[in-house]
Amino acid sequence: PFRGGPRAPCRKMAAGGRAWAVAAALLSPWRLRAPRRAYGCGAAAAGGAGRRALLGAAFALGGGAGLYLAARHRLREHSAAELPAGNLQLTLYQYKTCPFCSKVRAFLDYHGLPYEIVEVNPIMRKEIKFSTYRKVPILLANAGSPLQLNDSSVIISAIKTYLISKRNSLEEIVSFYPPMKTVTEQGKEVFEYGNKYWLMLDEKETKRVYPVNEVRVEEMKWRKWADDWLVHLISPNVYRTPREALASFDYIVREGKFGTVEGFFAKYMGAVAMFFVSKRLKKRHHLQDNVREDLYEAVNEWVKAVGKHRLFMGGNQPNLADLAVYGVLRVMEGLEAFDDMMVHTKIQPWYQRMEEVIQKAAV
Repeated sequence: PFRGGPRAPCRKMAAGGRAWAVAAALLSPWRLRAPRRAYGCGAAAAGGAGRRALLGAAFALGGGAGLYLAARHRLREHSAAELPAGNLQLTLYQYKTCPFCSKVRAFLDYHGLPYEIVEVNPIMRKEIKFSTYRKVPILLANAGSPLQLNDSSVIISAIKTYLISKRNSLEEIVSFYPPMKTVTEQGKEVFEYGNKYWLMLDEKETKRVYPVNEVRVEEMKWRKWADDWLVHLISPNVYRTPREALASFDYIVREGKFGTVEGFFAKYMGAVAMFFVSKRLKKRHHLQDNVREDLYEAVNEWVKAVGKHRLFMGGNQPNLADLAVYGVLRVMEGLEAFDDMMVHTKIQPWYQRMEEVIQKAAV
């Protein structure tokens, strides 16, 4: 990983609007689609899709803003594109460079689960028009009937539960992770998912997977840490300087589903926007002036938690916490932040073991 209108002025305005929308997407990776407005020349309409477009690529790298601004979530809904019947057939709707999508891919690959990928255009998001849930990842699963799973941690917990326990249908398992309304510090109503770090197992299954309760508690703690802290260090680090921001957007545009004009404006305008946004994120999350230090401290904290006597936090094989941390960190591959992390922390041996075990499982 990382390594319009008929007149010319209108076309330029449209492209610029889309680019600003991509930047906006970087601010709020979980943002719902804004209501459409009517403007005077086809260009201004793109300015509305504009604010959507700059936000879509930002999601791509990260979700650093961490604003759960969803107005209405339905955990289960039928898809317009129904999957054929089968044991467990999966389709992942994603942005390739999104850390939450990367978490899901790491989980599916490690467990040897075949799945199809649909890359979502971060500007128009036509690929997920069937869904009222407007964020990625979205996983369509068919274990007898089509089912939509939302939220990366819910997806992982529900599918893992299904793989271990054959007592319940996947539909019933998903119902154990209900959306719940809550209020942020800013006073905004949002939806979060209950139980999302729990596997819904009976006592016998739990003992088999978690021989002692401390193992389960540890796994849940570090999965939550990856979502609540580690992921918020990605954007401030990959957009730390104008040069790094441009390199990041160059990758986003190459790997994302952009048109030629959209990609050009997204790359340059998005890079400028996200350089300044990263400064706001640094303040919001109370990061040090040198945000690299927060990244180094977090990564070394993880390595210390794994310890010297385990290959992985899960022991001889990765557990869900290993997969979550690896999934978040690997979206920086190929960027300066990733190289610095490898040089200035003790993460490399664990990270290489994770690469090897996932590549082996995915073959």
